[in-house]
Amino acid sequence: MDVAAKVTSKGQVTVPKAVRDALGIEEGDAVVFRVEGNRALIAKTADFLELAGSVNVPAAKRNAAWDEVIRRTRTKRATARR
Repeated sequence: MDVAAKVTSKGQVTVPKAVRDALGIEEGDAVVFRVEGNRALIAKTADFLELAGSVNVPAAKRNAAWDEVIRRTRTKRATARR
């Protein structure tokens, strides 16, 4: 599908309805632009909250404080490099 849009004086582009519909983009959704040569691709970014529960986390690692997770990860990486 090829759909044209114009850039405003502020550098803004309205994503055409046909494109929004095809990508399932709704108000408030985030999109990402990827530049490849002289082209730009647009994609709807994943809603990471929709992924909740899709990864099995061992009981011993649930409900850990984020700072503790980072500390454990860094410690494990540092000992693995030796």
